Amino acid sequence: MLFTDRVQAGRQLGARLAHLAGQDVVVLGLPRGGVPVAEAVADALGAPLDVCLVRKLGVPTQPELAMGAIGEDGVRVLSEDVLRETGVPPDARARVEERERRELLRRAERYRGDRPPAAVAGRTVVIVDDGVATGSTARAACRTVRARGAARTVLAVPVAPPDWTRRLAGEADELVSLATPRGFFAVGQFYDDFAQLEDADVVAVLRRAERRPSRPGRTGAPDTDPPSHSGASDTDPLGASDTDPPDDGGAGLDREVEIAAGAVRLGGRLTVPADAAGIVLFAHGSGSGRHSPRNRFVAAGLNRAGLGTLLFDLLTEEEAEDRANVFDTALLAARLTEATGRLRAHPGTGHLAVGYFGASTGAAAALWAASEPGARVAAVVSRGGRPDLAGPRLPDVTAPTLLVVGGADRTVLELNRRAQARLRCENRLAVVPGATHLFEEPGALETVTALARDWFTDHMAAAHV
Repeated sequence: MLFTDRVQAGRQLGARLAHLAGQDVVVLGLPRGGVPVAEAVADALGAPLDVCLVRKLGVPTQPELAMGAIGEDGVRVLSEDVLRETGVPPDARARVEERERRELLRRAERYRGDRPPAAVAGRTVVIVDDGVATGSTARAACRTVRARGAARTVLAVPVAPPDWTRRLAGEADELVSLATPRGFFAVGQFYDDFAQLEDADVVAVLRRAERRPSRPGRTGAPDTDPPSHSGASDTDPLGASDTDPPDDGGAGLDREVEIAAGAVRLGGRLTVPADAAGIVLFAHGSGSGRHSPRNRFVAAGLNRAGLGTLLFDLLTEEEAEDRANVFDTALLAARLTEATGRLRAHPGTGHLAVGYFGASTGAAAALWAASEPGARVAAVVSRGGRPDLAGPRLPDVTAPTLLVVGGADRTVLELNRRAQARLRCENRLAVVPGATHLFEEPGALETVTALARDWFTDHMAAAHV
């Protein structure tokens, strides 16, 4: 056996995550088995503890086999392979999901009572379980946390199958497992004591966490001010802190940045693999931002293909409260143009070809910005976009443009067809069969990622200097 019990495994995991101590971290355990592991991790890091509520969707005839998982805030993850192999019909799947959704709500009330979930927006969130098997619940947990605005997610477990990083690639910013043994068939086989836990055990852990004295890093407010990433200057167009390593486009980058746009500062995440041929700026849709789980999924796929990405908020939180700003294409395009200029002025990214990826209303902003004189945009991809909102700017776009629309998103599909007729640049309309507006169907977002990857790779290679 690898571990005596979950507490001992959690202590080892906490030691492995020591580099996070003192940061603005919150630890979330997956009930029930992941909670005692998470308690030990939170204690080691001096971090607050809460639960991340997810529920496995078991195949009706084989409840232990996960065909997917659900999380809070409506998050749902389905395993296309399992559904294909088991042939579970949609109505049976819906009944399982309804039952598990009720259980999820019951557990939320039982574990937290009137207490709201721990705040994760803008923080590093460590998601902890006692192990990973199929990865469905872990994937749902990561997407739930990202939907709530986490700045960085770390999925940490004591044990996982050897191929777990491939299964969960792109779901978290960091994947940590103490062991990935061969011959893996169940998490419990690696524990001497793997007793089943009850709700009362989870509640007891959470109550202990509430009583634990506050230590630096536990409240989310460090004793000393963290290095500032604001105030982009002429010498630092992307607002680097003094602690960031020197930028070298050949060595790669991965860090938080702030984009100065007039009087406001827009937070973002810049990732540039070593020897990247180009960088893709993401223009998010209405009500979304740099933490969008769908855009982060696509960005991770582009990173794996050797392309850089910049996910950043086109609006501040205050600006986004005004719905008029959300649909102000000219304003959003101006922010995108400003960010492009910052990248081109930065020594680590200035040599790279630039592309735009726009989702929903962000697609209109991407096309508008690409139509500006001297934009020099290598390629544009629209995911479920509203290119029609770019209106009279469409004929002026010179960048090769790919429009990706779900086959079941009929209204938006027709709007894209009309917009495509106005484009004079190289263009293509790709329809993903059966996909709806958010591409939530199994395999749909993977298809979008592959289409975007190939479009950017083909056109940026020619534009790369």
